[in-house]
Amino acid sequence: MANALQELVKSRLEQQGWSYGDVARRGGIPRSTVHHLATVAQVARMPQQATLEGLARGLELPLDSVRRAAAEACGIHLYFEDPADTTSDPEIATLIASVQRLSEADRRHVTALVESLLRSTPDGPG
Repeated sequence: MANALQELVKSRLEQQGWSYGDVARRGGIPRSTVHHLATVAQVARMPQQATLEGLARGLELPLDSVRRAAAEACGIHLYFEDPADTTSDPEIATLIASVQRLSEADRRHVTALVESLLRSTPDGPG
Protein backbone atom coordinates (compact mmCIF):
# COMPACT_ATOMS: atom_id res chain seq x y z
CA MET A 1 0.00 0.00 0.00
CA ALA A 2 1.40 3.39 -1.02
CA ASN A 3 1.90 6.10 1.55
CA ALA A 4 0.67 9.68 1.09
CA LEU A 5 4.00 11.00 -0.17
CA GLN A 6 4.39 8.17 -2.68
CA GLU A 7 0.91 8.83 -4.00
CA LEU A 8 1.54 12.56 -4.27
CA VAL A 9 4.85 12.16 -6.14
CA LYS A 10 3.69 9.36 -8.43
CA SER A 11 0.42 11.07 -9.35
CA ARG A 12 2.25 14.32 -10.14
CA LEU A 13 4.80 12.46 -12.29
CA GLU A 14 1.99 10.75 -14.20
CA GLN A 15 -0.02 13.97 -14.62
CA GLN A 16 2.94 15.93 -15.98
CA GLY A 17 4.84 13.15 -17.74
CA TRP A 18 7.93 13.87 -15.64
CA SER A 19 10.74 11.59 -14.49
CA TYR A 20 12.47 11.52 -11.10
CA GLY A 21 15.35 13.35 -12.78
CA ASP A 22 13.05 16.12 -14.05
CA VAL A 23 11.73 16.73 -10.55
CA ALA A 24 15.24 16.60 -9.06
CA ARG A 25 16.64 19.15 -11.55
CA ARG A 26 13.77 21.60 -11.03
CA GLY A 27 13.91 21.18 -7.27
CA GLY A 28 17.70 21.25 -6.88
CA ILE A 29 17.77 17.96 -4.99
CA PRO A 30 19.37 14.59 -5.82
CA ARG A 31 17.49 12.24 -8.13
CA SER A 32 18.11 9.46 -5.61
CA THR A 33 16.22 11.48 -2.97
CA VAL A 34 13.20 11.92 -5.24
CA HIS A 35 13.29 8.22 -6.14
CA HIS A 36 13.61 7.16 -2.49
CA LEU A 37 10.71 9.34 -1.33
CA ALA A 38 8.55 8.09 -4.21
CA THR A 39 9.24 4.40 -3.65
CA VAL A 40 10.03 3.73 0.03
CA ALA A 41 7.21 1.87 1.76
CA GLN A 42 7.62 3.62 5.12
CA VAL A 43 9.28 7.00 5.60
CA ALA A 44 11.32 6.54 8.78
CA ARG A 45 11.56 10.22 9.73
CA MET A 46 10.40 13.57 8.48
CA PRO A 47 12.57 14.78 5.57
CA GLN A 48 14.67 17.90 6.13
CA GLN A 49 13.04 21.26 5.38
CA ALA A 50 15.39 21.85 2.40
CA THR A 51 14.38 18.48 0.93
CA LEU A 52 10.69 19.29 1.29
CA GLU A 53 11.22 22.70 -0.30
CA GLY A 54 13.13 21.17 -3.21
CA LEU A 55 10.53 18.48 -3.72
CA ALA A 56 7.75 21.09 -3.69
CA ARG A 57 9.64 23.18 -6.28
CA GLY A 58 10.36 20.14 -8.41
CA LEU A 59 6.75 18.96 -8.32
CA GLU A 60 5.42 22.51 -8.70
CA LEU A 61 3.18 22.04 -5.67
CA PRO A 62 2.66 24.15 -2.54
CA LEU A 63 5.18 23.36 0.20
CA ASP A 64 2.37 22.77 2.68
CA SER A 65 0.90 19.97 0.52
CA VAL A 66 4.27 18.22 0.29
CA ARG A 67 4.97 18.72 4.02
CA ARG A 68 1.60 17.24 5.00
CA ALA A 69 2.05 14.22 2.72
CA ALA A 70 5.56 13.62 4.10
CA ALA A 71 4.36 13.93 7.68
CA GLU A 72 1.49 11.52 7.07
CA ALA A 73 3.90 9.07 5.40
CA CYS A 74 5.96 8.88 8.59
CA GLY A 75 2.94 8.70 10.89
CA ILE A 76 2.77 12.34 11.96
CA HIS A 77 -0.39 14.37 11.63
CA LEU A 78 0.14 18.13 11.38
CA TYR A 79 -2.24 20.52 13.06
CA PHE A 80 -2.53 24.25 12.48
CA GLU A 81 -4.67 26.76 14.35
CA ASP A 82 -5.91 28.06 11.01
CA PRO A 83 -6.18 25.30 8.35
CA ALA A 84 -5.58 27.93 5.64
CA ASP A 85 -2.35 29.06 7.35
CA THR A 86 0.54 27.85 5.20
CA THR A 87 3.10 30.04 6.95
CA SER A 88 3.06 28.05 10.20
CA ASP A 89 6.46 27.00 11.53
CA PRO A 90 7.03 23.37 10.44
CA GLU A 91 9.03 22.61 13.60
CA ILE A 92 6.11 23.66 15.78
CA ALA A 93 3.64 21.63 13.75
CA THR A 94 5.88 18.56 13.89
CA LEU A 95 6.42 18.93 17.65
CA ILE A 96 2.70 19.21 18.29
CA ALA A 97 1.88 16.23 16.11
CA SER A 98 4.71 14.09 17.46
CA VAL A 99 3.49 14.38 21.04
CA GLN A 100 0.62 12.03 20.20
CA ARG A 101 3.11 9.25 19.47
CA LEU A 102 4.71 9.47 22.94
CA SER A 103 3.78 7.23 25.84
CA GLU A 104 1.79 8.71 28.71
CA ALA A 105 4.92 8.84 30.89
CA ASP A 106 6.93 10.55 28.14
CA ARG A 107 4.16 13.13 27.64
CA ARG A 108 4.35 13.96 31.36
CA HIS A 109 8.12 14.51 31.00
CA VAL A 110 7.62 16.74 27.96
CA THR A 111 4.93 18.72 29.80
CA ALA A 112 7.24 19.25 32.77
CA LEU A 113 10.04 20.37 30.47
CA VAL A 114 7.82 22.84 28.61
CA GLU A 115 6.45 24.24 31.89
CA SER A 116 10.00 24.65 33.19
CA LEU A 117 11.13 26.41 30.00
CA LEU A 118 8.13 28.72 30.07
CA ARG A 119 8.81 29.67 33.69
CA SER A 120 12.42 30.53 32.83
CA THR A 121 11.59 32.87 29.91
CA PRO A 122 10.73 36.53 30.46
CA ASP A 123 7.59 36.35 28.30
CA GLY A 124 6.40 33.04 29.74
CA PRO A 125 3.51 32.77 32.22
CA GLY A 126 3.88 33.80 35.85
